Amino acid sequence: MIKNIAILGGRGFVGQEILNILTNHPQLNVVAVYSSSHAGESVQGYARDTLLNYLSLDLSTMELGSADAYILALPNNQAGPYAEKILSHNPEAILLDLSSDYRFNDTWQYRLPELSEPVTLNKISNPGCYATAMQLMLAPLVDRLEGPANFFGISGFSGAGASPNARNNPDLLADNILAYSLVNHLHEKEVKQHSYQDIFFTPHVGEFFRGIHMTANFVLTSSIAAEEATLLFNNYFESSPLIQVQSQAPSLQDTRSTSLAFIGGFESDEELKRLTFCCTLDNLLKGAATQAIQNLNSAFGWDDHLGIIEL
Repeated sequence: MIKNIAILGGRGFVGQEILNILTNHPQLNVVAVYSSSHAGESVQGYARDTLLNYLSLDLSTMELGSADAYILALPNNQAGPYAEKILSHNPEAILLDLSSDYRFNDTWQYRLPELSEPVTLNKISNPGCYATAMQLMLAPLVDRLEGPANFFGISGFSGAGASPNARNNPDLLADNILAYSLVNHLHEKEVKQHSYQDIFFTPHVGEFFRGIHMTANFVLTSSIAAEEATLLFNNYFESSPLIQVQSQAPSLQDTRSTSLAFIGGFESDEELKRLTFCCTLDNLLKGAATQAIQNLNSAFGWDDHLGIIEL
């Protein structure tokens, strides 16, 4: 049965990726796309309906229609009033929030598809992009860790959003890497909440548009060889087709514009019980839009991977 989808914030980077995926989804049909700055203009990126126009995001005038699910692709700290309006209009509607607003709220179901149970609530919180990479790296090892897990991450500047700011300023980024939020980053708190309590995470932004490269340094309760770690991760993600485990360190060039996450480059210092390896993913896709589709699929009782083109 076809389900109708509305997207709030469809003009942003992630909103555009969601529209691209939904163009080829066999069961999801976009009926409304809302934008704060492009109301009345033709919707870009959704080839299935070229006559669709952006609707206004103005809370006082927006028309909600009869969508089965609403994707909130809005900046942080903006989802609340829209969620209230939608649920007042249709208490049975599925809400999927891509911001951080409900990742710490027990009345919303936080779900990273490869690590979580199927959706059981109609309010779903999508994980953050950095937090996705970290939790995928932690999951097979979480019972073997000793002390803090250390993560060093670099993201493309699309992660800073489309509105001009210091982290997407081309002059500041030129031939450069910018460090920011070196303690208590929101995604560090997210991982502590949902995966492992003892996290040190240092994020950076580089002079490229999309993609995340994450390096982890772990000390384990007992040493493990690199080959054994590779096998452990392969077995753990055996039934997760979007997670690709490999012996060599992954490259951003292989990850960009795909729905895949690559984990690899395992190296071990067995004397120190240290294990170091990397993860790459596209922050706009597996870090956001792809997981949104996986979670919607689950909410409707379908296979997580329905409509994802890599599969």
